[in-house]
Amino acid sequence: MKRNLILSVAAASALMFMGCNSDSDEKVEPSNISFSEAPVPTSDTQKRSILASDTVTVNGKEHTIGFHTIIRSGDEVGGGTYGLVYDKNGDAVKAKDGSLKISNSNDFSSLLTYGDKIFTVTHFETRPAAMYITELNQDKTTGKLTPKWTKNIDFTAFNGLWVPCAGSVTPWGTHLGSEEYPPDASKVDENGSIGSYYDPMADYVGGDLKALNPYDYGWTPEVKVKNAQGDVEVFKHYTMGRFAHELAYVMPDKKTVYLSDDGTNGVFYKFVADKAEDLSAGTLYAAKWTQTSGKGGGTANITWVDLGHATNAEIKVALDAKKKFGDIFTVVDRNADNTCPSGFTASNWAAKNECLKINAGMEKIASRLESGRYAGMKGATVEFSKMEGITYNPQKQEMYMAMSRTEKGMEDNKYKNEANDKYDKGGSNDIRLEARNHCGVVYKMALDGYNITTMESLVEGVGMEKDTHGNSCTLDGISMPDNVTFIPNTDTLIIGEDTSYHQNDMIWSYNLTSKKLTRIQTTPYGSETTSPYYYPDVNGFGYLMSVVQHPFGESDQDKLNSPDEKMGYTGYVGPFPVIK
Repeated sequence: MKRNLILSVAAASALMFMGCNSDSDEKVEPSNISFSEAPVPTSDTQKRSILASDTVTVNGKEHTIGFHTIIRSGDEVGGGTYGLVYDKNGDAVKAKDGSLKISNSNDFSSLLTYGDKIFTVTHFETRPAAMYITELNQDKTTGKLTPKWTKNIDFTAFNGLWVPCAGSVTPWGTHLGSEEYPPDASKVDENGSIGSYYDPMADYVGGDLKALNPYDYGWTPEVKVKNAQGDVEVFKHYTMGRFAHELAYVMPDKKTVYLSDDGTNGVFYKFVADKAEDLSAGTLYAAKWTQTSGKGGGTANITWVDLGHATNAEIKVALDAKKKFGDIFTVVDRNADNTCPSGFTASNWAAKNECLKINAGMEKIASRLESGRYAGMKGATVEFSKMEGITYNPQKQEMYMAMSRTEKGMEDNKYKNEANDKYDKGGSNDIRLEARNHCGVVYKMALDGYNITTMESLVEGVGMEKDTHGNSCTLDGISMPDNVTFIPNTDTLIIGEDTSYHQNDMIWSYNLTSKKLTRIQTTPYGSETTSPYYYPDVNGFGYLMSVVQHPFGESDQDKLNSPDEKMGYTGYVGPFPVIK
């Protein structure tokens, strides 16, 4: 059996948690790491460039680093076109003008190995979606990574791939992705349409929306490299629920998985697999927030509501049978006093304020195909706003999660700090923050073993009067934090942004002891920083993977000078020394 040579942050955390980083039981002090600061872009040239820290100092020794592009969307390498979208027949999808559809929405890019081979698996956040595996060459002296070939990963066994967003690497060395913003199966029209966001998926099936099943989308994909040629095995894990998956993070026990929901009035989930390294069967849980403070991002005790056990095979039966929303639930209007009629249960998932009854024999199917609605019916907190990345600190045995905005259901019968009961009406109003924060919050979460017991605000963005460049969060602090990663053996948390409140999105390092934020990367106009993920030891080098998604895609389209500027970047900050 080939040995996986790369220690991802998850795998490294597993070893460190078990004490494998020391020959004694003495507490090991973290290495001291600091970055030179990347500047705030001010000129037009800087604002259309990628700026990054030039150096990193580790335990007093300075090392040269920077941002390095591995491959860009549309690049042709070894016979493959990176980001080209394919349909179920294996034909390239074409845009309305007849050109090939190439996605510039590169998102999470993992580093995986098989024997002495290094691969990156990248998913593209589009509808239909694409996922690519690319073999990499590594310069043994400098650590520089370059592409050797790239090819599309086939998801026809699962009726395609939908809006994959963030991801992680499991402790056993597989790529664990996500499918965000699942289509609302209660809203399917006679022609198969669910609206402008869903309908482009028709390109996957030759334009026939009726050939699609919305319940095929909104799951957790896993990709395993199975040989040195880069062939892969692909799964979708129905056991872990269907919702707006942002990220699934596997703990060092190889069984416990935390899952964030990047929706409005969403749910924080935990999954516990029956067996280590096997996500095909297990129990799903949803968090209950019991507030102890409403200041800032808030503080709460966390307990877990059991949503039941399931296997992939059990849920696949319902998918193959093409179960519809009406097969699972009966829905009625609320009474005049906003209560539900007898026999019906309230759920305010996605601020829908529904009265639901689960049809006979559909309890388990409801828990997975409609996890958010089901969690609300079971009394879990269904008020979280846009949960993003999750990571783990083995030294302190605590976790961190970014929330890009604390608003709507997290406010107390308000929206944008003004009276409004839409997001709490019909719910339990567990989260009652004193004020909305459009600049976002990173939370710290305490653990008892691998069970999260508390959440509290760690880093908060700070708003300001909007300037002439559209910045309305201070430029020396975070704005709409997105994905986070931890550098093992240090005291350093990395925080990326997906923001409309900084003209140029940024990546930060945050020292947990000094509380100092240092800007370590900025990205071009209209792009977001996706996929910051740290790999502590890849054949003697560390890498902070960093993907720049859809330049000029979210703002400043008028500044685009050439089509090439729109191409997404898959790359890394580094290389770093191995930090012990």
